[in-house]
Amino acid sequence: MQVGVIMGGVSSERDISMLSGKYIIDNLDRKKYEVLPIPINTQYELIDRVKCVQFAFIALHGEFGEDGTVQAMLKSMDVPFSGSNVMSSALCMDKDATKKMLVGLKVPTPKWIMVKKGKEFKIEDIEKIPYPLVVKPNNGGSSIGVNIVSNREGLIEALKTAFEFDEEIIIEEFIGGEEVTCCILDGKLLPVLSIKPKKDAWFDYKSKYEDKGAEEIVVKLDKEVEDEIKKMTKVCWENLKLKVYARIDVIIKDKKPYVLEINTLPGMTQNSLFPKSAKAAGISFPKLLDEIIKLSLR
Repeated sequence: MQVGVIMGGVSSERDISMLSGKYIIDNLDRKKYEVLPIPINTQYELIDRVKCVQFAFIALHGEFGEDGTVQAMLKSMDVPFSGSNVMSSALCMDKDATKKMLVGLKVPTPKWIMVKKGKEFKIEDIEKIPYPLVVKPNNGGSSIGVNIVSNREGLIEALKTAFEFDEEIIIEEFIGGEEVTCCILDGKLLPVLSIKPKKDAWFDYKSKYEDKGAEEIVVKLDKEVEDEIKKMTKVCWENLKLKVYARIDVIIKDKKPYVLEINTLPGMTQNSLFPKSAKAAGISFPKLLDEIIKLSLR
């Protein structure tokens, strides 16, 4: 089978996408697959370059990757692709829409407010949520453009930074606690990883992608918390109609878990969380890639 690995793209996460793509290419079983790297710089390049492939492995992140756009293009061209469908991809990329769904499903998530570039808003309205606050692009990832602020001056500066990456910004209450990530393969929860940055105060871009930037280990949770996380992730998987694989980021405070966000195309670099969680379940990276392809085709 000829597998095209689509990487690069147009988003601020292009560099991470290239790393994901390379790691996928290096680990696909050459006895099973003819591997075709497809690095793209524009959306239009994709149309000509995927016509000949039998399967598209999407290693894109952010805009034109996780937002349903590339999935819609591949679907219209009748090219099978990895991961969730158009609707689920678009929904989970939009943090505001995802959180509204979570509230409706009674899944705890930090309080938030969204502001839009060019639309008037009052700092006082934002400050109804107590400091510290997390400021992040609504449609971003990899912690790019994200800041934690503790006062108005910091908030104004963080908004300026975040607006460089998106026209919609989420301002969210900061919940201090244990950050964990829940990787799901075919609806089944893999070992939960605890995330503890080694150098930085929180799990930012450097902690995620630098070698030894964070300690990520399988965590033994209290049964009550573990049961709640299993319930929450199942609700998310089923109701947001996720497919094949996904990663759900959670914060635990006072034995209460909160869903932070849902990733339909988790990072696949050598430092990424999903391969580490799969490894803890006894699934090698080449085997994980096999499973993703098999499940996507199914």
